[in-house]
Amino acid sequence: MKEKRRVVVTGLGTVNPTGNSVEKSWNNIKNGISGIDYITAFDTSDYKTKVAGEVKDFVPEKRLEKRELRHMARFTKLALYAAEEAIQDSGLCDDGEEFSYKSKVTKIEPERIGVIVSSGIGGLDIIEEQHSRLESMGNEKVNPFFVPMSISNMAAARIAIMHGLKGMCSCPVTACAGGSNAIGDAFLRIRDGYEDAFVCGGTESCISPLGVSGFQNMKALSPSNDPKRASIPFDKDRNGFVIGEGSGILVLEEYEHAVSRGAHIYAEIVGYGSNCDAYHITSPSPEGAGGAACMKLAIEDANIKKEDISYINAHGTSTPLNDKYETAAIQSVFGEGAKDIFVSSTKSMTGHLLGGAGGVEAVFSVKALEDGFVPPTVGLQETEENMNLNYVPNKGVEASLKYALSNSLGFGGHNACLIFRNMK
Repeated sequence: MKEKRRVVVTGLGTVNPTGNSVEKSWNNIKNGISGIDYITAFDTSDYKTKVAGEVKDFVPEKRLEKRELRHMARFTKLALYAAEEAIQDSGLCDDGEEFSYKSKVTKIEPERIGVIVSSGIGGLDIIEEQHSRLESMGNEKVNPFFVPMSISNMAAARIAIMHGLKGMCSCPVTACAGGSNAIGDAFLRIRDGYEDAFVCGGTESCISPLGVSGFQNMKALSPSNDPKRASIPFDKDRNGFVIGEGSGILVLEEYEHAVSRGAHIYAEIVGYGSNCDAYHITSPSPEGAGGAACMKLAIEDANIKKEDISYINAHGTSTPLNDKYETAAIQSVFGEGAKDIFVSSTKSMTGHLLGGAGGVEAVFSVKALEDGFVPPTVGLQETEENMNLNYVPNKGVEASLKYALSNSLGFGGHNACLIFRNMK
């Protein structure tokens, strides 16, 4: 049997509603500062949905070239911005190089580093814009860059092209599990020796009239007009998720390679589970059976005991079924020990980033291990009967954390689970 190689996290990058860098975002998350507010992207006068997790003060020109930006959808811009931070943070590029949209990776062969970045919906903003042009101005006025701007794989492709990364380049489209699937797939590729490093994670931006209308009309979004009571995972008054946007990117690297170049190692990724409920297009399987099975797969893959898990970054969407069934899944897997595990949902502060969620939440999970700090579930006042886990309500806590598990559960029954180990 081929020996499995160890894989570690050597770079982090994010842009999301709580901040446009890892440092700013994580500080706000630790302090329970939410990025959820009233929608500014378009006029919501005729919409039941009024709030979202929008990225604020985003100036892509700080890291990306204006000429190229004209041919990118917002989800791609967000991914490139976060990827630049992660690549710089990893130290794989030239020492002392300033932020640049083409930071050259010099400390690893281009063929040995790949890119896997998920997006669930892709360039919905571009699709809406160009359809309006078609209807009002005719087919010859549709932008010739329309297709490469809107397709979901373009964030991954742009990262690879701009940084000259020639390993596997892919985009898992598995709804809200996609960001975690991207990281897990990259982990397996490195562990099995196909590449030595990956830029991986997720990105999403569909806070637009069509995106909000679609989720709103299927009763998935919270109709709350109060930003502080809209995304309230595990609360008895939860009534839907808050749509968010952003990107979370990790650099994963083979352990020996990272050590040999003196890289800063945040954590080790040790387990990955992925499966399907095979039950319903939007609803999780009863009592969270699929999610429970996925967590068991990840724990088995990590070759650890379930008692080793210190913290779970829950999918925690603030929808009635997800939070109820995810709680049941955790109780099923961990039994009586479930009450001893910290379980929190950072979506209470970011909203739900769909295909970008797993990437951003992986960043938070890794930072939780590094800082020995469990982020809170903001807005949680009272839970339902049988929802009795330690959801870390409203105020984060310092704690010695050994293993962190991150759940991502998506429409179509897609489940993905990642496990990270504290190496301190």
